Amino acid sequence: MNLKYLKKLEYNNILQILEGFAKTYLGKEKCKNLIPSNNVSYLLEQTYQAVNVIYRNGSLPLASIPNVTIAIKNLESNFSLIPSDLLEIASILKTSRELKEYISSDNENIDLLVEYFNSLYADKAIEKEILDKILDENTIADNASSKLNSIRKSQKNLGIEIKNKLNSIVHSSSYSKYLQDSIVTIKNERYVIPVKEEYRGQIKGFIHDVSSSGSTVFIEPLSVFELNNELNNLKAEESIEIAKILTELSRKLSLITDELKSNIKLIGEIDFIFAKANYSKSINGIKPKLNDNKIVDLIEARHPLIDANKVVPINISIGEKYSSLVITGPNTGGKTVCLKTFGLLLLMAYSGILIPANEKSSIYIFDNIFADIGDEQSISESLSTFSSHMINIIEILNNVTDKSLVLLDELRFWN
Repeated sequence: MNLKYLKKLEYNNILQILEGFAKTYLGKEKCKNLIPSNNVSYLLEQTYQAVNVIYRNGSLPLASIPNVTIAIKNLESNFSLIPSDLLEIASILKTSRELKEYISSDNENIDLLVEYFNSLYADKAIEKEILDKILDENTIADNASSKLNSIRKSQKNLGIEIKNKLNSIVHSSSYSKYLQDSIVTIKNERYVIPVKEEYRGQIKGFIHDVSSSGSTVFIEPLSVFELNNELNNLKAEESIEIAKILTELSRKLSLITDELKSNIKLIGEIDFIFAKANYSKSINGIKPKLNDNKIVDLIEARHPLIDANKVVPINISIGEKYSSLVITGPNTGGKTVCLKTFGLLLLMAYSGILIPANEKSSIYIFDNIFADIGDEQSISESLSTFSSHMINIIEILNNVTDKSLVLLDELRFWN
């Protein structure tokens, strides 16, 4: 269908609202680009099943998911991932598992949904391993490996030994007078003590930094030099071991990149379907009956963009006893709203969105919906309102078929 006619019927406003019901960037993109289809029966039934699943099982266990496209490409190139990438992929696996569990015990009619959920790949072992070993994007757990645990224990013990030696200096009556403060600090990843500049020669060691005022120098005493070296060696071993852990986790994920890509697409599809379901639920939408007789019978139809507490339901029918319908009445009497309600609800149904109407309503699937509604005056093209309407109507006449719906607002006749 021509996007121009969709806009005239405010279909774009429906998509903006629908997008707000999607949780993921993929779902939102699908909502934004949703266009009416002729596969109406399938789409309506799919949304109807999703609505019923929500009523039975509660809200879908889905939140925003990260975009891991680059991380997966790195895996395919045999690169190791950084902790944040590994955590994001673990979150994809966790979401996939929770979605499978969400629907696993549902034995009702979900034939148009179950394939999406069953096709999700779940690997609780690798998911758990990542989340157990990586606490956050900056922290690898001590027990991520036995070697890392051993290294960190040695670091802790060595750090205590260094601090004890330096504390014995800073609290010594012999040296305390040389110090700016009785503290132990770290400069250039080495334990040091703050010495008054004028006494820098009284404590043998290496200067690692000077305060901005120049009154304090930070000295590493010779007594802890070898211990600091040993501690830095342990830090280097720690970095190597962490790299090994990240490499091993990345290797395991590199074996399932196809499954990960499939999961992301499936999550996007599920999010999209359930966005339509949640929006349908919010407007008390129903699945209308479909017919092949060119009949549209909307009962208690409500315009979805008007406040539910203020909207006036309408009954409008065409196709059974007559194929044309003229709506008359005073200005601000609701004629345009009636036309837009009629066209917009059909477009929503064709997109798989349940419509706000009585469940006895019935619709026909037109091959196209044309609309000439509103003021089409074009200043930039020097077209009057009359000329613009004529151009629209000529375009409609050139494309309409006997299976099309034409909606004309403010139709006038000129001699």
